[in-house]
Amino acid sequence: MKEFLSEKNVSYAEKNVQTDAVARKELMKKGIMAVPVIQIDEEMIVGFDKSKIIDLLGL
Repeated sequence: MKEFLSEKNVSYAEKNVQTDAVARKELMKKGIMAVPVIQIDEEMIVGFDKSKIIDLLGL
């Protein structure tokens, strides 16, 4: 996923839920218990859905 975003010159902020308790709690509040999670605007994508990412980013 990181490679894909970098190849497309998309800037992103990475949060590691294993080491960041605040990030983990944020996902849990939203009922998300799986990773990776990609948030684009208000859209949450659980897992690496390349076609949806491309669509939402207009790539």
